[in-house]
Amino acid sequence: MAASGHKDFPDEQHLASFANRFAAVVRAPLVIWLRGELGSGKTTFARALIQALGYRGRVKSPTYGLLEHYPINGLQVLHLDLYRIGDPDELEFLGLADLLDENTIVLLEWPEKSGRWLPEPDFVFDFSYTGHGRGLAWSACSPGARSSGVERL
Repeated sequence: MAASGHKDFPDEQHLASFANRFAAVVRAPLVIWLRGELGSGKTTFARALIQALGYRGRVKSPTYGLLEHYPINGLQVLHLDLYRIGDPDELEFLGLADLLDENTIVLLEWPEKSGRWLPEPDFVFDFSYTGHGRGLAWSACSPGARSSGVERL
């Protein structure tokens, strides 16, 4: 059974603040699916989370390169954006399975395009437009995610 929650954010700053609080309670290994329409907050959240985990450089959108890798204090954060994928079999060439270990956090935008190539999520985040900002509904799908305390954020 998945634990779930929902929050509305009036602007990007509030979404980034949530990403900071989320970073404080989650641990690797972790797979997070980021779903929602274009511009609904997926990349904004991913950037804020990567920075909250300790990355000090520029966080690029992986829209064109598909995968960005961020080494952070013994962790590796993989940020994927599958929006431009035409066929899920294209992911085989990324060698993602070889990159996953106990120190990896995966942030995956557009997971519905992945077919069979990606691991099951620990969290599913669904971003949406609201009348005055963005909404975020989440499900904690794995035992570790359910015990993370994210529902109290």
